[in-house]
Amino acid sequence: MSEIEKIKQLRKSTGAGFKDCNAALKESNGELEKAVEILRVKGIAKASKKMSRTATEGVIVLSGDEKKTSFIEVNCETDFVAKNADFIEFVKEIGDLNNNHSSNIDALKKSVMKNNNTVDENLIALIAKIGEKITFGRSKTLCVENSRNFVYQHSVIKDNVSKLVVIVSLNTDKKTEEIDLFGKQLSMHIAASNPIALEPNKIDQEIINKEMNIIAEELKNSGKPDEIAKKISLGKINKFKEENSLMTQNWVMDPKIKVADILGALTISELKINEFERIKIGE
Repeated sequence: MSEIEKIKQLRKSTGAGFKDCNAALKESNGELEKAVEILRVKGIAKASKKMSRTATEGVIVLSGDEKKTSFIEVNCETDFVAKNADFIEFVKEIGDLNNNHSSNIDALKKSVMKNNNTVDENLIALIAKIGEKITFGRSKTLCVENSRNFVYQHSVIKDNVSKLVVIVSLNTDKKTEEIDLFGKQLSMHIAASNPIALEPNKIDQEIINKEMNIIAEELKNSGKPDEIAKKISLGKINKFKEENSLMTQNWVMDPKIKVADILGALTISELKINEFERIKIGE
């Protein structure tokens, strides 16, 4: 059997990558059974097989400061593991590295952790130790010049590790109690109301089209004349846009007024919302 054929067979039987299989075969002097044992001892075969499972639980790690703020989603298979001490220690260090690399996952995986091993190497070791699939999910860094970021965490597991995270960027570098309170309340509003865009005209057209199709199906068998059905459809889609755009949503702290009204009432020159991010495990 050629060297390439041995690597292919080893990859098939263990699920390990080409590089790891090649190294194991060299270490075992070409003996397949010994190479399998080497991969198992290192935890590589065990970890790789688990990567075919579904990881729908996990945590979101928040990091950075008000000028540069990042989050990264780290998924696992069960909520039990999401609260495991080794898992939490790993993700907390990952959070800081993610912020350093501005949410560049490829750069993150190659970066070196405190134990002098790369993130990828530590990930494989943790999967082998815990016995569950662990993956990196969504990540984002907000860093806008002359702006401040405000954050909110919900279902906090420990420190900067939680199940839901909001980051919202305001284009101001002023520090006042009024702005601080608005930033805090706005991030809480976003967590509760889950807007999908800043303004109605910024909602992705694909989302609008999907909603219009749903509305059309609802009205198809209503028996209403086409002209009336079109008016109802227009009213429903406008309401959908209003309820799902941050600026036109009812303010959670006082549903009688809109977010745009609260922002305008602050009378702070050029204050506006740059962007926001909301992420929740399972959504």
